[in-house]
Amino acid sequence: MKRFLVLLLAISLVIGVSSVWAQKKVRISIATGGTGGVYYPYGGAIASVISKYVPGVEATAEVTAAAVDNLKLVGAGEADLGYAYPDLSYDAMEGKAPFKGKLPIRMVAHLYVSYFHLVTLANSNIKSVADLKGKKVSTGAPGSGTEVVAFRVLEAAGLNPDKDVKRDRLSVVESANALKDGKIDGFFWVGGLPTAAILDLAATPGVSMKLVPTDTNIANIFKKYGQVYVKAVIPKTAYPKMTADVGVVGIPNVLVCNTNADPTLIYNILKAMFDHKQELVNVHSQANELMLENAVIKTVVPYHPGAVKFFKEKGAKM
Repeated sequence: MKRFLVLLLAISLVIGVSSVWAQKKVRISIATGGTGGVYYPYGGAIASVISKYVPGVEATAEVTAAAVDNLKLVGAGEADLGYAYPDLSYDAMEGKAPFKGKLPIRMVAHLYVSYFHLVTLANSNIKSVADLKGKKVSTGAPGSGTEVVAFRVLEAAGLNPDKDVKRDRLSVVESANALKDGKIDGFFWVGGLPTAAILDLAATPGVSMKLVPTDTNIANIFKKYGQVYVKAVIPKTAYPKMTADVGVVGIPNVLVCNTNADPTLIYNILKAMFDHKQELVNVHSQANELMLENAVIKTVVPYHPGAVKFFKEKGAKM
């Protein structure tokens, strides 16, 4: 009986300690994007690193419609971290369309530059953004940053997104399938290299796709919105069957958090990401661009105090 009581007491203590540990475990979420892009796998890698190396924290990556929705989720406190663009982050902070009311957004880090793809079939007569007039085009999922940039690129080329093109609002996976099935003439997508859905499309037997330049009217975007984007190049090695490099609009990608986020948590998240960068790279090569030299960029959106502390300690210019 005494042995039984001792065993019972030991089990109770283990259960009690486990219960206390479980209660102290902080669970956070990272708002990413669709499964066919870079945000979701990269976000999953960050979640894994946080869960492994930030004590008492368990992180998960959530599928979303991407940048616009991510900012809304982070601003509302429904997600702890989110992928976004600097220009959209500023719009969210100022309460400009497509956001209603000012959102408490702060920068955590610049991660990498995304590439604005205009994808069509090789036998298409679409050779520029202006050639999309009268065509059926997917401008990205509702609530995505792709849709915002697509509208700006179309306007810069002299096209009205509502009148001059027949618009579908599809995710990158849906867009790739629709192009393959002949349901649309082309689609826009903002993502890293390579984007899985486009890679799959390019490798599909019997399908020849091509990328159309999107950087030719970037000066018109600068006139209206400022220098929120950069000129970039998708190299011909990015996707199968490409025969030349393609000039495109480049969009900085940033990780954001809520203004009220715990500074120690943000500091520890950044430390885990930089200390274990190789684990991120092992999941997606885009993480190679995570470097102290470019993690801090000029933006009107303030960096979170936890991020400021981390980058100052590392000697990065703030």
